[in-house]
Amino acid sequence: MVAGIRLLLRALPLLLCCCLDAQSAQRQDPELSLEAEAFLEKYGYLDEQASKAPASTRFSNAIREFQWVSQLPISGVLDQATLRQMTRPRCGVADTDSHATWAERTGALFARQQAKMRRKKRFAKQGNKWYKQHLSYRLVNWPEHLPESAVRGAVRAAFQLWSNVSGLEFWEAPATSPADIRLTFFQGDHNDGLGNAFDGPGGALAHAFLPRRGEAHFDLEERWSLSRRRGRNLFVVLAHEIGHTLGLTHSPAPRALMAPYYKRLGRDALLSWDDVLAVQSLYGKPLGRSVAAQLPGKLFTDFEAWNPHNSQSRRPETKGPKYCHSSFDAITMDGQSRLYIFKGSQFWEVTADGNVSEPHPIQKRWAGLPPNIEAAAVSLEDGDFYFFKGSRCWRFWGNKPVWGFSQLCRAGGLPRHPDAALFFPPLRHLVLFKGARYYVLARSGLQVEPYYPRSLRDWAGVPEEVSGALPRPDGSIIFFRDDHYWRLDQTKLRVTSSGRWATELPWMGCWYANSGGALF
Repeated sequence: MVAGIRLLLRALPLLLCCCLDAQSAQRQDPELSLEAEAFLEKYGYLDEQASKAPASTRFSNAIREFQWVSQLPISGVLDQATLRQMTRPRCGVADTDSHATWAERTGALFARQQAKMRRKKRFAKQGNKWYKQHLSYRLVNWPEHLPESAVRGAVRAAFQLWSNVSGLEFWEAPATSPADIRLTFFQGDHNDGLGNAFDGPGGALAHAFLPRRGEAHFDLEERWSLSRRRGRNLFVVLAHEIGHTLGLTHSPAPRALMAPYYKRLGRDALLSWDDVLAVQSLYGKPLGRSVAAQLPGKLFTDFEAWNPHNSQSRRPETKGPKYCHSSFDAITMDGQSRLYIFKGSQFWEVTADGNVSEPHPIQKRWAGLPPNIEAAAVSLEDGDFYFFKGSRCWRFWGNKPVWGFSQLCRAGGLPRHPDAALFFPPLRHLVLFKGARYYVLARSGLQVEPYYPRSLRDWAGVPEEVSGALPRPDGSIIFFRDDHYWRLDQTKLRVTSSGRWATELPWMGCWYANSGGALF
């Protein structure tokens, strides 16, 4: 009942705002209004033939509907917050009938008919559900820069998420057999219609079809990741689109996995109460259990080390260090051009000629340093190591802590969860990178210099959300993201070349031991 009252309170502002003057929508920039109109029509908010109301009224009402579903202040005006929301990466499936569903629910609450609440518009229409409880699936392909075993593990976990709270069971079909649900990565137009064509990073990341077509498509050019913060989290998008293949449409419930804008992993349960009720209304509760088994999103933060126990998903064993086949958390270089590459709880040392060590435990070298660090840099002034994770930072002279314990770096204006760190020789300062900005640090390493942060556009051609940066002996700076690198001219501060680091940079250590053979 408390949850129902909260839903009602959410719906009231929209009901009250519908009687306001719609003429305010006409005062928007014409070009922005046209783009917004195309967006609203694509995602099911604006139907030109469904209403005889004036165009300005239809547009304003569609803006209100979108603001309500997006949990924005409801004004009917195309303000900056609404425009920003429209540009956020999201699911390509339309948000049709989101408010009608909740209006029906709040009406049932008013009539004290909670037990008889109908949910027909929350998910698939009559006949648009699977006629069986045991469904097969196939992962047709996956992004090249992600390891197959990790992607398969994320797919299996995404299906298990829905199986845990419903009467459904899933199994992976052999490659030669038909499958009920197929997961495929595509580029651009892939014969789904121009409205479903993928547009590279950002925009619509994926879309899916209701039963019984059993298709979910993902943008192959998106910067997919299976880690916590870098790139687009593939596991969350997989779980969301699988929900569509089961018959669920978008939910306006707060923190719902089936919300049109993909949920972030956190400490709360991955499925909201609305997600659970929706799938159970279609397929029933788990057999033998009256309460759904829920897991917090914090458990689903890194699949790269997950190797599913499925012989069909195993590749022949590959040689070379682990980071060469997937990615790394952080990278830095000391004054002898020796690389330190960090991943999970381990690190590798790579000499200047590309000879790589065995993996070493981070804790054995730097006591007190946690796993999964986010950024690292060696000062070429004094040789000290600087490490960053979350809002904490560490400084070591060799393997001895300089500060005695970690410091709270955000007190000096440093960003939380930095993407990468770099000792920049021309400035002789440490530089932190975070999203589209960079920060120059004072010599102490705990204060941001005045007039920073600044835009990453100062470093022409360097992409956002890099995973590492290195000064090189030839005077260049190498930036890393996923499986790519960018070479920046220090003097001109612009990118001069790019490529794949594992195959094109032999000093990264990605070759067969003492053979010169490439791994990829």
